[in-house]
Amino acid sequence: MGLYFCATFLMLGVGAYFIIEDLELGDPLTIVNSFMIYYLAADLIMRYMFQKMPVLNIRTLLYQPIKKNGVVKYSLWKTVASFFNIMHAFFFVPFSIVLITQGYDPLGVLGWHLGIFALFYTNNFLNVMMNNMDSVFYPLVALMLILGISQYYGWFDITVYTNPAFQVLYELPWTAILPWALLVGMYFAAFSYFRRHMYLDAGLATKHSEAKTEDYAWLNRFGNLGTFLKNDIRLIRRNKRSKTTVIMSVFFLFYGLFFFTQSLETFDHPTWKIFAGIFISGGFLFSFGQYVPSWDSAYYPLMMSQNIKYREYLNSKWYLILFATVISTILSVWYIYFGIDTYLAILVGAVYNIGINSYLVLWGGAYIKTPIDLNSNKNAFGDKQAFNAKTMLLTIPKLVLPLGVYMIGHIFIGETAGFILVALTGVLGYVFKEKVFGIIEKIYKKEKYKTLLAYSQKN
Repeated sequence: MGLYFCATFLMLGVGAYFIIEDLELGDPLTIVNSFMIYYLAADLIMRYMFQKMPVLNIRTLLYQPIKKNGVVKYSLWKTVASFFNIMHAFFFVPFSIVLITQGYDPLGVLGWHLGIFALFYTNNFLNVMMNNMDSVFYPLVALMLILGISQYYGWFDITVYTNPAFQVLYELPWTAILPWALLVGMYFAAFSYFRRHMYLDAGLATKHSEAKTEDYAWLNRFGNLGTFLKNDIRLIRRNKRSKTTVIMSVFFLFYGLFFFTQSLETFDHPTWKIFAGIFISGGFLFSFGQYVPSWDSAYYPLMMSQNIKYREYLNSKWYLILFATVISTILSVWYIYFGIDTYLAILVGAVYNIGINSYLVLWGGAYIKTPIDLNSNKNAFGDKQAFNAKTMLLTIPKLVLPLGVYMIGHIFIGETAGFILVALTGVLGYVFKEKVFGIIEKIYKKEKYKTLLAYSQKN
């Protein structure tokens, strides 16, 4: 994944100038500076969600004859070499070189380049301090979404005010001193923050909070199914990794903006509506469902030693996916703004997700034997063990089949017929739910001991 992002950033760094020039959007440097505020915000959000903090690795150093200042410096400087800092160089270094070759002032480009990188490292130390501060993270995400939507619809353009701040780094190279001064200040702030919490009975101590009862008594009516659902809801509410999954599924709700706004001609074909509809309604399905039963890897051996029926366990996961798909479909009702046929594609995608894809993600989960650390976001985008021949083959009916079914109806009859065929495919899958679950149950039983062995491997 790291190599993929590096390659993507490198291609953008080399080609961004010429792409902006060909599209006649204006001066390439000015355009990049216009959206730099969103770039920095996205960088901070991604860091918060996925950058691993080294503070977890320094506990043993507290028992050694090492000064606390040395431990703090070690932990902070370790973050400097993080991939989240290095990957930006693959865009900005070649982009800066292209600017110089195209006649821009080398001194101005150098000042701009150094100033921008100081801001990224400022993000690095800011993230160190706010890593466990949800009260800062969620308002930041909400603010960026509001600003992005406001700019898209022309209500308010934040870049009018932020662009000059980045542009001045090029026009007056000496002003790069300001972001570097901010970086130094943020470093000492992070240093002071860690230094104050370098006690076992303070920052590194296990947090204890008042116990709260979460009975979810309304689920008792569903018997054993309700018990499993309670456990899943608690898991999602209490753990960092599962919360991240919910956040990722919310981002999927905006996936349709790539397809329905006609901003890219490539996605103008009607077939892409079905593709977008499946992802908009199935964000939770794909991000959570594909890692069943890995979510329960910490206590899976205990579960398997109990008198638990696989059918009830799988049913609970299926109903959780069902509820999430329905909620996502309801929350995406604002896509009606782009036309009733657009929201109809989302509804059809939801039906297909419930009737077909919900089974396929549970089926594929039997072959993804990757234990999940619920307290860490490591591998939150996925894991190399999640890719194998069986899971890849299951991707075909998830994404390719609905597009093919839609095309058949669209070509021979019309758009409405395409929607109906995809929806009927989902309904047909729901009709055969018990038969399909019988097949999946057998696969889980067959893979049971391989899964238990995989979950016992810690390294």
